[in-house]
Amino acid sequence: MLTVKQIFDLGLKLAMNADPRGRAAVQGRLLKAKKDYAELKPKDQEYFDKDRFTNPYSDCAIHIDDGKTKVKRVLAGIDIFASDILLASQLNERGKKIDLVISHHPVGKALACLHEVMDMIAEVYEQEGVPVHVAEKMMEERMKEVGRGVHPSNHFHAIDVARHLGINFINTHTITDNLVDKFIRDYLRREKPRLVSEIIDALLDLPEYKQAQMWGAGPKIIAGGPANRVGRYLVEMTGGTNPSSKVYDRLSQYGVSTIVGMHMKDESMQKASDSHMNVVIAGHMSSDSLGMNLFLDELEKRGIEIVPCGGLIRVSRNKRK
Repeated sequence: MLTVKQIFDLGLKLAMNADPRGRAAVQGRLLKAKKDYAELKPKDQEYFDKDRFTNPYSDCAIHIDDGKTKVKRVLAGIDIFASDILLASQLNERGKKIDLVISHHPVGKALACLHEVMDMIAEVYEQEGVPVHVAEKMMEERMKEVGRGVHPSNHFHAIDVARHLGINFINTHTITDNLVDKFIRDYLRREKPRLVSEIIDALLDLPEYKQAQMWGAGPKIIAGGPANRVGRYLVEMTGGTNPSSKVYDRLSQYGVSTIVGMHMKDESMQKASDSHMNVVIAGHMSSDSLGMNLFLDELEKRGIEIVPCGGLIRVSRNKRK
């Protein structure tokens, strides 16, 4: 059985291997964190998050870890609130021991630092032909906007409940977003959709999206039309949250015809449409569930039982083989 830290470290390893920038680029970020720390004055080093030496994803963290538990069963959800921590406690009292709670979406310092992971998107856009200075400037503005947006949140509400109840607690935001991003990129590369409607058809062959469709939240075309040709497409499923709406005009200029994403703001949808792009929204909870499932399957292979909650559409691909 794995400890809490071993589970988190496994997630980091999987995410770095799936990172759209490439593992070498991510390792470079870790080295830069150590250099940045060394260059700080002692009074500023006190506030530096040393987890950055080994964790390149600021929106993922271990929040509560007793340091000794061998994890046999996890409660996993897309969103974990205080009520879900109480659920874990209730299950413990009723004989179904929960050794660890895993949230996809960030809480605590991972939520406070959500915006810091977004700079990865600039590197992805650079790969798509957008000049680096343009990509960085657009993402800089959006990162500040997101940072302002999450700043007033009650970041530690659920964590405080977990601490009082002695519940181990982690979250895996970009960790599992990287997994779904790579999975969908590889999947569509194999499927070779020619028309936008064929992207929808391909997604509906995956059980998470099929279930979401049955619940009324399946994949949708929100810009362009089903008979439009896909052309060159960009899968946009990692990087913290939605990028700047200004990027779509640039992506269109540099040859990207279709966006496949989890979700998109109306302003961005309009900008993409004005730039003659197609946009397929696969679905937020379903895409997050797919990414989580890919990680949870790895835990399941190691003998850990998964108890889904918090909006997770649990599908085990271990059982589908």
